[in-house]
Amino acid sequence: MAEPILEVRGLTKRFGALAASDGLDLTVRRGTVHGLIGPNGAGKTTAINQLSGELSPDSGHVLFEGRDVTRLPVHRRARLGLQRSYQITSLFPDFTALDNVAMAVQIRGRSCFGMGRPARRDPTLRDPARALLDRVGLDDRRDVVAGGLAHGEKRQLEIAMALAAGPRMLLLDEPMAGVGRRETRRLMDLLAPLRGEITLLLVEHDMDVVFALADEITVMVKGRAIASGPPESIRADREVRRAYLGDYG
Repeated sequence: MAEPILEVRGLTKRFGALAASDGLDLTVRRGTVHGLIGPNGAGKTTAINQLSGELSPDSGHVLFEGRDVTRLPVHRRARLGLQRSYQITSLFPDFTALDNVAMAVQIRGRSCFGMGRPARRDPTLRDPARALLDRVGLDDRRDVVAGGLAHGEKRQLEIAMALAAGPRMLLLDEPMAGVGRRETRRLMDLLAPLRGEITLLLVEHDMDVVFALADEITVMVKGRAIASGPPESIRADREVRRAYLGDYG
C-alpha cells in the first residue's frame, strides 16, 4: 500500500455556530485517486479551501509529504506541488487556449515579469503548452480564445493549466459540474491515466464518476468523515447509505 502524501488531522473550521469542518480526519495515499463525497452542506469545499491554503482552519493540521503546511499560504503550497482547480473555471477568456497554457508554463518557471506578450511568442513556453493541450484533447482548439470554448473544453483547458505547474497532488473541486454526459466521459478518460503519476483528490457529486475513478473514497457528513475506504466498502456501508447514498447501486 502506498504511503500517504496528504494527512489531515482534527481539521476544524467554524462560521459562527456552524462547524463546516468538525475534527475532520483524512488520509490520501500517493498516486491514487481519492474521492471526497457527501451531501450539500457537508463541508467538502470548505475542506478543499483549507487544504489549498485559501482558508485557515481554527484548529487541526494539514501535512503534505510529511511537512506541516497548515499555515502556509496558497502560493507556497503550490510551489511544493499542491495544486487545485475550482467549481467555476478560472481562465483568461480573451486569450487563446494556447496562450493560457503558455502563461501557466511561464508561472511554473517563476518568470512572471512581462507576462502575456512574451508567452505568446516564446517557443520554450509554447512547445510544452502545445504538448499539454494535446494531452487533454484540445490540440485542435489551441487557437480558439478561451471564452469561446464549450464548458467541458474549458474544464479540459483548466486541467492542462494545472498540469503545467507540475503538481504532485491536484485538488479537483467538482470538475464535472455543468457538463453533459459526453463531456463527462471525455473528462473521465483524461483523469484516469493520471493515476500513479499525480495524486488526485476528487470532490464530485456525480457518483458514477466517483465510483468509476476512485481507489478510495471518504464520505463527509456535517463536517466529519463518517467512512473511508475502497469503493466496494463504501457502497456496502450501511451508515453511508443511510446518510448519503440512499439506494445507489
